[in-house]
Amino acid sequence: MTKSDTRDPAGLRRDLDRYRRELGIEMIDIVLIHCVTEADWTTRYRGAMDVLSEAKHKGVIRAHGCSCHTIEALRAAAASPWVDIDLVRLNPIGSHMDADPSIVISEIKKMRSQGKGIVGMKILGQGDLRDRPAEAIRYALSTGVLDAFTIGAESRKQQDNLTQRIAAA
Repeated sequence: MTKSDTRDPAGLRRDLDRYRRELGIEMIDIVLIHCVTEADWTTRYRGAMDVLSEAKHKGVIRAHGCSCHTIEALRAAAASPWVDIDLVRLNPIGSHMDADPSIVISEIKKMRSQGKGIVGMKILGQGDLRDRPAEAIRYALSTGVLDAFTIGAESRKQQDNLTQRIAAA
């Protein structure tokens, strides 16, 4: 999975070519339009969406979607049949999230009912829960709305610790 903050169609085509070249692959599993914040992003970024749709049709990518950074963008993603996968911010304290966790989960449930894949991010609240990782991981798993999640780590030791906590949870 990768993401692009390029909104220009020609630039996004170049990004796709560069990603595949750098990764040494023919097909990318998932490409997301990164950091969407606008309520009208599905209209505003139609050109970029069309590039990803074409790439999916041609077998350059398997799925497309977005990473949302406002509740308005998340609601637009939930309403859009174009979105296959959404990268959603979720943690128990609402840190660096689009809205209260219960509101975000409500939107995620709408997406799941449509068969969209959901990947959680900001599980540790962008570091605000770094001293409470077990709680944050248990929360992410207990919501039942995530297909996968990603957690950033600042060192190999921290990554190994997080991996152990995920396995334990």
